[in-house]
Amino acid sequence: MTINRRDFLKASGAAAGVAAVGSLSGCASMGGNAAPKVVVVGAGFGGSTFTKYLKAWYPKAQITVIEPNDFFTSCPFSNTVLAGINKMEDIELPYAYISKVADAWVKDTVSAIDTGKQTVTTAGGKTFAYDKLVLAGGIELMFDKVQGYDAETQKTVKHAWKAGRDQTGVLRKQLEAMPDGGTFVMSVPKAPYRCPPGPYERACMVATYFKAAKPKSKVIVLDGNPDIASKKPLFLAAWKKHFGYGTDNSMIDYRPNNMPRSVDAKKMMVGTEFDDVKGDVINVVPPMRAAAVCGMAGVRDGNDGTWCTIDYLTFESKVAKNVHILGDSALTNFPKSGSVANNTGKMCAYAMSEMFAGRQPDPAPVVTNTCYSGTGQGTAFHVATVFRWNDEKKSLVPPKDANGISAEESELEMAYMEAWAMNVWSDTLALPADYKFTAKG
Repeated sequence: MTINRRDFLKASGAAAGVAAVGSLSGCASMGGNAAPKVVVVGAGFGGSTFTKYLKAWYPKAQITVIEPNDFFTSCPFSNTVLAGINKMEDIELPYAYISKVADAWVKDTVSAIDTGKQTVTTAGGKTFAYDKLVLAGGIELMFDKVQGYDAETQKTVKHAWKAGRDQTGVLRKQLEAMPDGGTFVMSVPKAPYRCPPGPYERACMVATYFKAAKPKSKVIVLDGNPDIASKKPLFLAAWKKHFGYGTDNSMIDYRPNNMPRSVDAKKMMVGTEFDDVKGDVINVVPPMRAAAVCGMAGVRDGNDGTWCTIDYLTFESKVAKNVHILGDSALTNFPKSGSVANNTGKMCAYAMSEMFAGRQPDPAPVVTNTCYSGTGQGTAFHVATVFRWNDEKKSLVPPKDANGISAEESELEMAYMEAWAMNVWSDTLALPADYKFTAKG
């Protein structure tokens, strides 16, 4: 006979509440609260996954989700929209199913967080008290770090690092309107940033579109890092194979140590320390930090106040009790990816359900990351990493030997990439088994 975690917790929850073992720091305030109030800010890969699994593993938790958007837009797979492989609606998915899992779903924006009083206030004027607060807001882009990247410039120069119709959709239209023989100038911020291989995949996807529709066009990559930050051998191989990289006719012009310092939307110019680079379409991705809600909560304490340090066992902030950080906002050894956000959403839900039941979370957790990158029309590759607990470092660390990584790109890998996306979307958003996806690899 087998028993799933939900049934186990139902059966053991009452007894555990009576005979509770010692709890971790931050849990004492739970006391005998049979229905702890949990507020989740952000319904992306981390927040939605957390909501689904905490409700499954500790049904008594009263979960309120605060999310401003009408639907979920996936950053993973969004570069395929720029290639013309998919359309925006293919990566837009409903909140209809995951919203039914939560006890309350609030379409609003957070305006204030008081970690002392343990309250969250929204722009709509509502205030929610919490026993546990989960911040899963992703990233905040620091436009002020690039001279000239003001609100007016942002109307035409798109970053598309938060996927959406006004970003990814507009950038795709700009590429379509660009003349054959034109230049697409894109930038890569200094690490750490959301999705390490994403910019290099973007170069592949835009070049894939150019190769088919505008073969005289070029992609200039201005990288703020000293070298390709992720999957370097695989990307170089793909660039050489598909786009003539390393030859005089290369469609991709890669320039390391070229952090954009300024942008001029009227002259269509990106300025670096070395020169000014003119483009027909400009795609500047500014530096980034933990989401604005993390700033409201005062938990951006790491890496010069840009990211949030956490307890790896519970994902609780190291500077604010009962505040837990998920996904891209956390300062960890993990890449900032949708896969990690989904995985850590489950881990945080598990740890919290254990604490609510009066038990200790797993003292040696494991986190996995799987990341696919499209490289051409129907080809992709991947990297997969398992991060294990290191008691000496009190941290989750990757293996010393090589990670699981593709030997080369292939059409089979693109099929895997498509299947991975649909699986993680389903898992995150509680989509039904018969949900009809339209995205393709």
